[in-house]
Amino acid sequence: MLFAFDCDGVLVDSEIIASEVDAKLLTEAGYDVTAAEVSQRFAGLTSLAIHDIVEKEIGHGLPADFMARQTAELDRRLARDLRIVPGADELLDRIDGPRCICSNSSTERLTIELNKVGLMDRFRPYIFSAVEVGDKQPKPSPNVYAYAARQFEVNPREMVVLEDSVFGVAAAKAAGARVVGFTGGRHTWLGHSDLLIEAGAETVISRFADLPAIAEALMSWEGLEE
Repeated sequence: MLFAFDCDGVLVDSEIIASEVDAKLLTEAGYDVTAAEVSQRFAGLTSLAIHDIVEKEIGHGLPADFMARQTAELDRRLARDLRIVPGADELLDRIDGPRCICSNSSTERLTIELNKVGLMDRFRPYIFSAVEVGDKQPKPSPNVYAYAARQFEVNPREMVVLEDSVFGVAAAKAAGARVVGFTGGRHTWLGHSDLLIEAGAETVISRFADLPAIAEALMSWEGLEE
């Protein structure tokens, strides 16, 4: 069994920070939105995808320096405020066997985040950025999860994926993996679990401690359903 983890909002509590940064800058640019609304609508998407959606909705381009300002402000906030999601270290102590990270973030951003919270050596070298591997398509494309399965030479049905976003769940489901939704990050909201189930998660947890038993159950059910 291969455990595949999303990073932002699962292992590191970065989604709430990114939502706060995006809400502030988008509102300043004339797109009035709260951090909670950013989390609910855009969690799991790349910054470029969010940028494109907003421009289509407002009918004109965002300021030319928007992406550069967003990146700089997010880097500053992550360096200052990023924390590990509680329970991640303890979970990694408990699970044996292969593990990897499958994220929409760049390798550069993942390196900064994982070094900040002390998780880099618990996954290296199996840290995959969707926009840098395979066909380089981000989630909700199944690209990164299909790529991970190939690297470990496992059937995707032998992968247990932990995802906090609708787009990530859809990506893992499309790759053929078993998907567990996660609502343990600070960006979670009322109805988050329901959306993850609707996207294809087989169950949802809010505590890392529940994952090993859930994973064993999913593997034992393999072949009995669908």
